[in-house]
Amino acid sequence: MHLSEIYNYTPYMSLPTSNPVPQGSDAAPADASKSKRYGVAIVGNDKIIDWLLPFLESYRDTNAALPLYLIPYDDNVSQTRRAAEIYGATFIEDEPREIDKLSHELYPGIFNNNRRRLRKLQALALDLDEVAYVDVDVILFRDFTPIFGRLERDKTEFIVASPSFEYVYNNRQENYPFLKDALLFNDGFWVTSNKYLSLKNFIDTMDEDSTIFHDVRKRGQLFAQPLVNFVTHRRGLKIALLPNVVERASHESFYKAPGVRFENGKPVDYEGKEIYFAHWAGATALPSRGVFDAAWTEYSNAAWARFKNDPGR
Repeated sequence: MHLSEIYNYTPYMSLPTSNPVPQGSDAAPADASKSKRYGVAIVGNDKIIDWLLPFLESYRDTNAALPLYLIPYDDNVSQTRRAAEIYGATFIEDEPREIDKLSHELYPGIFNNNRRRLRKLQALALDLDEVAYVDVDVILFRDFTPIFGRLERDKTEFIVASPSFEYVYNNRQENYPFLKDALLFNDGFWVTSNKYLSLKNFIDTMDEDSTIFHDVRKRGQLFAQPLVNFVTHRRGLKIALLPNVVERASHESFYKAPGVRFENGKPVDYEGKEIYFAHWAGATALPSRGVFDAAWTEYSNAAWARFKNDPGR
């Protein structure tokens, strides 16, 4: 499938600012951030502190006005907790018992320790009107404000940035009509509301359809991504791609994306559309020589300096 077959870009206007909130019937209300509670959720622990700190520094640089919630991946969080304090993120103390129970039921056994990736679902339990979940092997380049206020029942209930054609289902997907034309997506970024998708929806869907899920899910140390796709597809959520709801936004975020260039310090894709974040999904080493890697290194250096010089150390 070609990307042009699933993206329905509207013509882009030439605007002087890099992150405008478009005006008109589809625009977010000017005071939306005052009347609704928006926030961003991440998952982290000390094992990935080398990724977490650059993310937090990029968040401070681009989205400091948005509340940030840090969900612990496990109990290895002494540095992670301190990083949350330094950057003003809310460290989630609640034990995700229902999520951990679900993860053990779906992925039992000693070789499935990565089932804790399902803890990202705790984002759905936050006291917010809309939440954006973002993986931490990411750095942010733009203000996320234009991304919020776009959800609408029966039209836009779940927003994703990029499709993922290879890492969701196996070829038995075609045996199930509700999956045949489903938009498969990377779950490293999504925006929704618990009005449309809740933790209970995941539990109920697996109670009813776990046999189908296990029949179609892609194996190979994939845990959350097939599940998030399956539940949104099974429940018939209206999934929208970021470029189709935010004017001038790019679908691109992959750290190896071709044709990326920087304009005024911000990345754009090969069509000149605005890249909101870079994601090192699948990277086996820390960034070094890619198109986004100089920015990551700068954020990393700044973050470690801030972390080491913090008086609370």
